[in-house]
Amino acid sequence: MATSISEDTELLTVRVAELYYDEDKTQDEIGALLGITRWKVGRLLARGRERGIVRIEIVHPRARRLGVERELREKFGLKDAVVVPVAEDLRSRVAQAAADYLTALRPVPRTLGISWGRTLDDVAHHLPMAWANGVSVVQINGGVSLNKRPGTASTTAAEIARKGRGQAILLPSPAILERLETKRAIVADRTVASVLDRAKKADAFLFSAGVADASSVLVDTGYLVKENISELVRRGAVGDVLGRYIDSNGNPVDPGLDERTVGLGLSELRRAPNSILVVAGEAKHPVARAVVTSGLCTVIVTDEDTASMLLEER
Repeated sequence: MATSISEDTELLTVRVAELYYDEDKTQDEIGALLGITRWKVGRLLARGRERGIVRIEIVHPRARRLGVERELREKFGLKDAVVVPVAEDLRSRVAQAAADYLTALRPVPRTLGISWGRTLDDVAHHLPMAWANGVSVVQINGGVSLNKRPGTASTTAAEIARKGRGQAILLPSPAILERLETKRAIVADRTVASVLDRAKKADAFLFSAGVADASSVLVDTGYLVKENISELVRRGAVGDVLGRYIDSNGNPVDPGLDERTVGLGLSELRRAPNSILVVAGEAKHPVARAVVTSGLCTVIVTDEDTASMLLEER
């Protein structure tokens, strides 16, 4: 008898859902048709969603997965999380979500520290005009490029500042230097030291993470070659953050290379009250895991597959 009652309830739930979602009937109309109260109709609709009989999908390029975001915040102690559905134009979707998040951020940062690369160039493209009013956009790591490809540090910072009706404060230095003494001399320069000091005091940091393979933007811009990356991977590198190659625990894999890298260090990123990681795609799963689990970000903007991978972490 219990099974029969359960089956009857299941069938009634299906019928209520069909009338509500397919036939556009109101809860009062469904109650009258089936001889039940509108309150029971409401309970059956809720039951249908809970049991997976009804699945509601919001199909829009800027839709988000709010339940997954909540799980990420709770599991990793994040201040916030933004998760978008998987789509073909994944990096663009995540960049748009990051632009939306930055636009809605309150209080609006007076000084925004940014890294650079393809993902942040996409974020700059998606930001609307007047997303801020008078923001100072400061580079947090070196990026004087050896070529003129789109997405270099100066063009990204300038675009974000232009759309925020503010100014770009550029770090006039390469990302990585060949000699430690050269790096020390550059960061001791009054102009460079002033920019780094502004960067440390930024209200929020916006950064991405790079992969540890030959497609890295640091290879593309000429700072490293494929052989360098192979050696870093051999040492345990899963990707780079602010040009610093890290292992799965979020620690530099090559102290010598790390010392020759110009910009804020990982310790400054960990201490920041607002550090926003923008990352998308399966290739970046290892470095995304390292960043989130080692406390290098307080906010993550990512895709649903990356979020699911993180939530499977023990």
